[in-house]
Amino acid sequence: MAGDIQAKRVLILAVVLAGVALSWSLWRYWWTGNEEAPLETVVLNTALDTRPVLPLPGMVELNTDQVELGRRLFHDVRLSIDATVSCASCHAIDRYGVDGKQVSLGVAGKKGEVNAPTVFNSGFNFRQFWDGRAATLEDQVGGPLENPLEMASTWKQALANLKPDTGLQNLSRKAYGREIDEAVVRAAIATFERSLITPDAPFDRYLNGEIVALEADAREGWQLFRDLGCIACHQGMNLGGNMYATLGAMGDYFGSRVPAKADLGLYNRTGRQADRYKFKVPGLRNVAETAPYFHDGRIASLDEAVTVMARLQLGLDLDDGDRAKLVAFLKSLTGRLQDGGS
Repeated sequence: MAGDIQAKRVLILAVVLAGVALSWSLWRYWWTGNEEAPLETVVLNTALDTRPVLPLPGMVELNTDQVELGRRLFHDVRLSIDATVSCASCHAIDRYGVDGKQVSLGVAGKKGEVNAPTVFNSGFNFRQFWDGRAATLEDQVGGPLENPLEMASTWKQALANLKPDTGLQNLSRKAYGREIDEAVVRAAIATFERSLITPDAPFDRYLNGEIVALEADAREGWQLFRDLGCIACHQGMNLGGNMYATLGAMGDYFGSRVPAKADLGLYNRTGRQADRYKFKVPGLRNVAETAPYFHDGRIASLDEAVTVMARLQLGLDLDDGDRAKLVAFLKSLTGRLQDGGS
């Protein structure tokens, strides 16, 4: 038994270190190396840090005109076929980037297939969507616009709706040097989304040396988070969002329920049996504010989510005390709503 535990700890440590290396490499690429995207370079005073979990930066430097254009487009219902749905309909900025629904409602009240993830801190994810089908935030923009269950529009129609807006066109010329086209819409919305960060969480202050920023139960929860192995998948700047993992590594999440196509996750992209039920690990930033949980939105409370994840991913049945400490730690990840460097 002792040998099995030691082996598990070694495996967890190896995964964590690999995650740190991957997180740093992806961070370098997305924020400084993606030269094809028409974006301003983000300047960050962030030295290489070998800790498995990193604090969020206090701000990001972005072109303010591009952010403002993206903000307007993010809230513009004209991107949808019937002018009823905007990006903000499912990703409310004043609600930590979610709508609180199990699945979001698109045009004509059509139900989506998965729970809408938060857009806050999404610039720190290595890919976008639960199944990772979008490599960048720019790529992600077209998904909802053309999805028949969401905005149900086309680029031709959406751009035609925006073209007569003189104010929007003037801002586009100022921000990108040309009138609005598909590339501008993608770039502007992605830039606005990169501005959506939530710094100054108690845990960030703790990581930056303010030990008393965490209450005792949250500190004990942070220790449990590492000791139990949660950190094997939830690490890096976003405490997740930088790898894929199978839902149900130690148990069956679906039980007697027949999985829907959306439940197959990465398999829908690759067709590989090993990728069934595999999803991008969600970041845990502001997780206390973004219920319901999991890709299908079936888990209503944070307490339940911790219980289910411990059982299915780690093979553990937590007692009430440990569960409460983990929840306290997760609540310490709630940061200050911030966009555009404000």
